[in-house]
Amino acid sequence: MHESGTGSTAQPSRRTVLAAAGVSAALALTPGAAHAAGYAAGDSVHDDERLKGLISRMTLEEKVGQLFVMRIHGHSATAPDQADIDANLREFGVRTAAELVARYRVGGIIYFAWAHNTRGPHQIAELSNGIQKASLDQPRGLPVLIATDQEHGIIARVGRPATLFPGAMAIGAGGSRADAQTLGRIAGAELRALGIRQDYSPDADVNVNPANPVIGVRSFGADPDAVAALVAAEVRGYQSSGVAATAKHFPGHGDTAVDSHYGFPVITHSRELWERLDAVPFRAAVRAGVDAVMTAHIMVPALDGSGDPATLSRPIVTGILRQELGYDGVVVTDSLGMEGVRQKYGDDRVPVLALKAGVDQLLDPPNPALAWNAVLDAVRGGELTEARLDESLLRVLRLKAKLGLLDQPYVSGDGVDRTVGTPEHLRTADRIADRTTTLLVNQERLLPLSRRTRPRLLVAGADPASPTGTDGPPTTVLANALTELGFTATALSTGTAPSSATVAEAVTAARDADAVVVATYNVSATSSQRTLVHQLAATGKPVIALAVRNPYDVAQLPDVGAFLASYAWTDVELRAAARVIAGRVRPRGRLPVPVQRADDPAQVLYPIGYGLSY
Repeated sequence: MHESGTGSTAQPSRRTVLAAAGVSAALALTPGAAHAAGYAAGDSVHDDERLKGLISRMTLEEKVGQLFVMRIHGHSATAPDQADIDANLREFGVRTAAELVARYRVGGIIYFAWAHNTRGPHQIAELSNGIQKASLDQPRGLPVLIATDQEHGIIARVGRPATLFPGAMAIGAGGSRADAQTLGRIAGAELRALGIRQDYSPDADVNVNPANPVIGVRSFGADPDAVAALVAAEVRGYQSSGVAATAKHFPGHGDTAVDSHYGFPVITHSRELWERLDAVPFRAAVRAGVDAVMTAHIMVPALDGSGDPATLSRPIVTGILRQELGYDGVVVTDSLGMEGVRQKYGDDRVPVLALKAGVDQLLDPPNPALAWNAVLDAVRGGELTEARLDESLLRVLRLKAKLGLLDQPYVSGDGVDRTVGTPEHLRTADRIADRTTTLLVNQERLLPLSRRTRPRLLVAGADPASPTGTDGPPTTVLANALTELGFTATALSTGTAPSSATVAEAVTAARDADAVVVATYNVSATSSQRTLVHQLAATGKPVIALAVRNPYDVAQLPDVGAFLASYAWTDVELRAAARVIAGRVRPRGRLPVPVQRADDPAQVLYPIGYGLSY
């Protein structure tokens, strides 16, 4: 079940012995650890005056560093692979995570799979411990707040054997606050065991634009009250496990057709519409005590007419989020490497303007040296005051104290084995997934399929790159799951844009099958996926379409005998869809977004709450 590791064990408190996996079994107290021991003792660790005392002893450089959350390449804090060393030298001028922490005294690190930070549970725990040791070994060393994007569904940086749950829109289809809270509680416990104490989740955006390229199924749905209830539940779940939840992307990224990674979206909602729609889940998150809120790199003229992105907008961050919503927790930017925040100002101005707007954490600057020095220069030059830095620093330290980092920054190999990807957690994820699959079309009661009358299945369709650490590809996962359920299923990957030759191959294969299951992925009016489904249906064989991302595909596929939505193509959701197709569980999901007609988008084809069952 679990990957092999060192089996290192952290001691009960940093006041006694520092232990770090992959470093040493027991380390004598260093100057940094001795400093840590001074503030770890007693209950006063949570007292602002004590934290202010810490701040008063910090240098300006240390204060600036604490407000940055930076990325780094490599699976180890001190001994990454040579390719990762080369990437770090090229991008950051350092070789390792330990060197990054020492140079910039960073307050946070963000993990990415593509940066090779998340290869396996024990490796992640050892990386976390190595980062903590590197920071605590510094003069006046502070523990690092390690974060990642673990939304589940299509966004997951930590993969198997960790437990992977259905994504937000699937949870929205299930509609269960208890399931959302359970997801947060279990996912939070597993992240904490890995040394990750902040999750950039849940997504509090209300997805009302079917063409939204960046949010979509990452949102719980289109009904602001339903989204708000699930956001609050997930926040409570994560935070009950000692992991900071992060509601994003304020003030609301749900109504855009532009991806802020690559462009600068403009949200044209009136102030009144924003209050009724976008603000509702964020208000709920604040009421639930969310530890962090992430800003969006979007322009909302009704909230700030300056043309600045929300991340850099004092009227939005301080005026609305802080003053109107009454939020005094940590505000973190979305990645400062995204085009949405870089188009108007240079990379040297963005971090300074974000702090002036009221932000506390500066996430993933594309050029750390430039950003760090820009903030330092802004303070030395008088544009920013040291007191302004201290405000954000106090919020960051409060969060570190609340999460127990000031007492216990290390994790243990035993804790990984007890917590990550346990059979109970995996069963719970499957049970939750069973409540999310949504059936929208079932002509002549085609479903559930009988393995006696239709034993031979062709599973064709799109095979998007699998989210982190899943089995993939989707057609193979579906075929294997259906075979385990008693069918004889053959997988044929036809892709998201099948050629005419690929379509012909699928049609030929369908002639030897009793029914065809087709995985669809964001089908448009001009997509050759439509041609594939149409020609498969023309064979006379029953066709079951499964939308593995957006449920809007159903409007483009009038020929199918049955249509289901799984809202993502991770294993847990695909296996649940297979159980529904085979009749092992009843479809219980209900659409959390409306689906408009393809030929007349003003008309609703399937409303919110629609869903069939057996």
